[in-house]
Amino acid sequence: MSSTTVELTKENFDQTVTDNEFVLIDFWAEWCGPCKSFAPVYEKAAESNPDMVFGKVDTEAQPELAQAFGIQSIPTLMIVRDQVAVFAQPGALPEAALEDVIGQARKLDMDEVRKSVAEEQAKAQAQEQ
Repeated sequence: MSSTTVELTKENFDQTVTDNEFVLIDFWAEWCGPCKSFAPVYEKAAESNPDMVFGKVDTEAQPELAQAFGIQSIPTLMIVRDQVAVFAQPGALPEAALEDVIGQARKLDMDEVRKSVAEEQAKAQAQEQ
């Protein structure tokens, strides 16, 4: 971990996501080659976006978090904005793609996102009944 990234654990995860508007999460493991190649790209993005929290979840040390988010392959990048997961994708992103995703997340109208989430949840509940 560098000074620009935060190690996320089951102890500090909820607090980190609750206390910050933007949290990027890199689900990774020590043995994962693509994770190691993605790490410097992630670090550089963290340095370029000091207003966001860049967290890392070691899936070996934090299996409960990986399981809670249904992480099937690593690395997986997730972006949480205003406590809503707005992006989740497995695979190591190149630098330009990561910056593009961050830019798109910044531009999201969170009122629209919340409205869409509420509509999806209502639809799912209606189908269950």
